[in-house]
Amino acid sequence: MGKTTSSSAARPTCPTRRDNLTWESEFVLLGLSSDRHTQAGLSVLFGAAYVLTLLGNGLVLLLIGLDAWLHLPMYFFLCNLSVVDIGYTSSGVPQMLVHFLPEKKTISFTRCGTQLFFSLALGGTKFLLLAAMAYDRYVAVCDPLRYIAAGSPRVCVKLVAVCWVVGFLSIISPTLQKTRLWFCGPNVIDHYFCDSAPLLKLSCSDTHHIERMDFFLSLLFVLATMLLIIVSYVLIVAAVLRIPSFSGLQKAFSTCASHLTVVVLGYGSAIFIYVRPGKGHSTHLNKVVALMTAVVTPFLNPFIFTFRNEKVKEVIGDMTKRLLLRDPAACG
Repeated sequence: MGKTTSSSAARPTCPTRRDNLTWESEFVLLGLSSDRHTQAGLSVLFGAAYVLTLLGNGLVLLLIGLDAWLHLPMYFFLCNLSVVDIGYTSSGVPQMLVHFLPEKKTISFTRCGTQLFFSLALGGTKFLLLAAMAYDRYVAVCDPLRYIAAGSPRVCVKLVAVCWVVGFLSIISPTLQKTRLWFCGPNVIDHYFCDSAPLLKLSCSDTHHIERMDFFLSLLFVLATMLLIIVSYVLIVAAVLRIPSFSGLQKAFSTCASHLTVVVLGYGSAIFIYVRPGKGHSTHLNKVVALMTAVVTPFLNPFIFTFRNEKVKEVIGDMTKRLLLRDPAACG
């Protein structure tokens, strides 16, 4: 979902004759800081966060895949969310870590377009998955008798498949249109990865149509799915308040607390970056908030969703006991 950008007088203008047009084949990413010592510290910090993100989300996939107790709709959605988080953080963070090292922080036009496509497609898929998870929580709390049918493996697979297909197909057209733009200098992107808004700002082509399309996709993926989540939770709260016992209330709220936490983190940063008008806002602040989406949220999601879950804790405890008490002779 690209953020809309306002056309400004500073935008490059191409020569009227196409013969004199120079096309930039690579871009320079300014990154987060130009200070060497700051870059060294940030490389260690974000490198460690990236490795822990891969390990945490990988462990979620391993636990849910190996234990039959976790073969439930909620954990199936969590598996897909972990795959999205791994892909999303891998689309930008490795590039950022590499650019902490050399003096010339360049990225080719092809790699820039590829990075842009996967980051936007995975971001859109994630919002659709969060909306699907809200629907799953709604059915589980408000209509538990129907949950067995609504949460069948076939229904879950179809719902998740729609999220992935829509998330990726909707980004193909705007990405292809961006690859046809002309960039005739300057070629410096004030960001740590190729995002839509700073890329469009450098183009000397007419980008009004692409900006409108990006804004529409932002509304579709961010605001529309957020509206679905809000409606789901209004219905959930109404149903929960009718539960007479305190233990029932506590169980219902704990079921939804993790999902709500991730929704607030994900949607808060996305609205700040992609849905606001683009003019007059701090680029540095945008980069900091983008780090929340690319680094912090994927790192925290396994802990928020999974490792605080009582059933997952039991599964981890049982697996640990089996590994510790296994007879070495039986392995032969």
